[in-house]
Amino acid sequence: MTIDPAGVAHNVEVVRGRIRRAGGDRPVELIAVTKTFPVEAILAAVAAGCRSIGENYAQELVAKLEAFDQRTRADGAAAATVRPEVHFIGRLQSNKVRHLVGLVDVFQTVDRASLVEELARRAPGARCFVQVNVSGEPQKGGCEPSGTPALVASARAAGLVVEGLMTVAEAGDPASARPGFRRLRALADELGLAGCSMGMSGDLEIAVEEGATHVRVGSALFGPRVRQTVDRAR
Repeated sequence: MTIDPAGVAHNVEVVRGRIRRAGGDRPVELIAVTKTFPVEAILAAVAAGCRSIGENYAQELVAKLEAFDQRTRADGAAAATVRPEVHFIGRLQSNKVRHLVGLVDVFQTVDRASLVEELARRAPGARCFVQVNVSGEPQKGGCEPSGTPALVASARAAGLVVEGLMTVAEAGDPASARPGFRRLRALADELGLAGCSMGMSGDLEIAVEEGATHVRVGSALFGPRVRQTVDRAR
């Protein structure tokens, strides 16, 4: 897969414009979702001014960050090309946490007590978002909204830094995502959490209108993903 840095830079500006039109001057962090794209996507996103990337698969992330470091060292660009903040945004098995310690800056998919315990053991003080399933779709990750306060409390008690809540919108018409986004923002406010990670390429305007502080965008920056036949360990 070929990544065009100039095209990515153009797309980043287009997406930032969409965010500004929806949210005005309110700051919203653009997370460039580089999952399944090659390391060149990370390099292009960073060159275009993206400070954060999102990855879903532990094995893929480890390999790409190693390649990123090798490329920047080989190009003599280590000073100019700073490794971006890494957000893990895929479902995470507890036994994969040990592979990600020191590589992931923010774990966005904390959805159960066992994962809280493993993060607290392997990465004390880790920054995280608690993932909430606001759509009720059984195939989506996340804790139930009713169980969110208890999970946030247990994560805080374990020493994790809970920065906000995260959700994946209901599938289908982007407009159908609005009630869920509104519910997540209200729940975050009730819990005294500033962060709301919600909204992707197709529905980011609705997410920003409803109070998103982080949007996770992949295809609008890098184009459609090519289906992979290799199953990645998460």
